Amino acid sequence: MTEWTGFAAAQATEELEVELLLEALYQRFGIDYRGYGRERLRERLLAQVAERGLATLTGLQESLLHQAGVAHGVVRALGVPAAPLFDLPEDTCRLRTALGDSLRPTALPKVWLAEPAGVAEAWTLAILLAEEKLYGRTEVFATVGSDEQLAEMRAASLPVAELAASQGHYEASGGSGRLADYFEVANGEARLLPRLRERITWAQYSLVTDASFNEFHGIICRRALPDFGPVLRQRVLRLFRDSLSLFGVLGLDRALAATDAGVEDYQLLFEDGGWYKRIR
Repeated sequence: MTEWTGFAAAQATEELEVELLLEALYQRFGIDYRGYGRERLRERLLAQVAERGLATLTGLQESLLHQAGVAHGVVRALGVPAAPLFDLPEDTCRLRTALGDSLRPTALPKVWLAEPAGVAEAWTLAILLAEEKLYGRTEVFATVGSDEQLAEMRAASLPVAELAASQGHYEASGGSGRLADYFEVANGEARLLPRLRERITWAQYSLVTDASFNEFHGIICRRALPDFGPVLRQRVLRLFRDSLSLFGVLGLDRALAATDAGVEDYQLLFEDGGWYKRIR
């Protein structure tokens, strides 16, 4: 067997191991990553193999099926990595403008934050809406893919040091106050003020399998979409089109391609970003 043939065989075996592991995760736990792009998935799964001192992806699959807690760890590793508050200030500036223009004419607007980068992305949105004088009448639906993630988000807090570290990004995003004023602090941990937290409805929801569950005036999904394979991406874009009200705002990871689902129904809001208004 030549060196190249051996490499190709090893690669084919690894690809099969990935498929079998994803199928096991779906069949045993009902969590479906089968439509995700394989390159990022493989990287994250192999990192789990190394972290757990295992030899192969097959070993990870065995642990996932037979050891308590392993599946939750794998799901966390495959999900959207957590990000700090206001970590993308230029993008948050666009969000301020886009949502402000869209939500102000609406009596009781609803915003869907799909697969956020941890609790900080939802809290960033809440603070932004409060500063735009929109939060008191806006309901935010933040959805994650598993019950374990849901429990974590509902109980989440942030290290108090993150407030000071994120102050500069907050100001660069258009914030004019003190970020710490939006939080209550105890034992070195910070939580968003209750009057702001209560407007966020956390729910378990699968972008892979679930249907549209409401009509929204804003939908934001900029963190999870890069992980999706082409078929799943089109499925999710159709879902967002079916869930977005006329003149609602859609925030994506990148600009829509000419062949993307629903592209003809949107107007691009900013030249350098994936922000759209539905116009028909």
